[in-house]
Amino acid sequence: MHFKALAILAAVGSAVAQRPTNTSICDYYTTLLLKENTAANQKTLLTLVVNTAVIGNYTQPNVGIAVPGILAKGEYNGTEVNLAPYFSGGLKSTNQGGTPAAVNFLDGGGAAPLKKNMPAEDETSNQYRLLTHLYSYFGALLGCSLEGEKDFPAYNGVPSQGSVHRFMNLDPHQIGYFITQVGLSAASFGVATEDVTIVGTSLGTVFGFKCSPPTKVIPSQDAELQSICQNPACPLDPKGDQNVCASYKSGAQPAVANGTNTSPSGTTSPSPTSSGAVATASKAAAAHIVGQAGAAVGAALLALAL
Repeated sequence: MHFKALAILAAVGSAVAQRPTNTSICDYYTTLLLKENTAANQKTLLTLVVNTAVIGNYTQPNVGIAVPGILAKGEYNGTEVNLAPYFSGGLKSTNQGGTPAAVNFLDGGGAAPLKKNMPAEDETSNQYRLLTHLYSYFGALLGCSLEGEKDFPAYNGVPSQGSVHRFMNLDPHQIGYFITQVGLSAASFGVATEDVTIVGTSLGTVFGFKCSPPTKVIPSQDAELQSICQNPACPLDPKGDQNVCASYKSGAQPAVANGTNTSPSGTTSPSPTSSGAVATASKAAAAHIVGQAGAAVGAALLALAL
């Protein structure tokens, strides 16, 4: 792929285009950035956005939005965040049959294959499974109309993100940082501010409240418990109650792999690439992404995004 041409298209699209309300985010930007709305191109778009969200900018040039990446140490609302241990196997935070386990999700080559627009170096790694699930999950979330065809397999992972993240004990700063990276990644390819806001608000509404009742996210799956913000500091979903809270069966702070407790947030200093080097444009985009995530507004935006 010619990333220079892609970046130019993205810049133009961000400046002058407005997505029709009857066209999904995925279909619209696939056509705008990759010219033809095919299943293969939809998968390429999601690969670019997800890989960039995970490891930060790797396509040059882009439209001037700096993306530190989910794996980078960073800061959210003045609180230091380090999500890398959840991916590297440093924490016993993965739900394996109801038991917390340390799993290395960077065992397929780490950042190197992602920079080549690949999920991993092999198809048997935890990294391959995670990244391909992220491609298809966000594809469904953003309304990719051709997902499910040969070139873009449909999401077939666990329906409940609440279950997947049960032992992570993620707090609002960690969730906010994660969502910000997704939004900044989209913005870096020229996705309009209005659409970045839709994506960010939708993610915040579905995943960012504690005790959220079952919600249908993937069209082909049933409504399930979806909240991944299960720390006591997370805001309470106004639609939740004690019964819903109990159904999440959330765990305590995850232990590090050697058996002692740790706090992934607030224990490390931000790296230069994830704080000082974030451009003013990135900060402005972040303000839109993680603004207000009221339940009613967020639900309406999610419906529009899909």
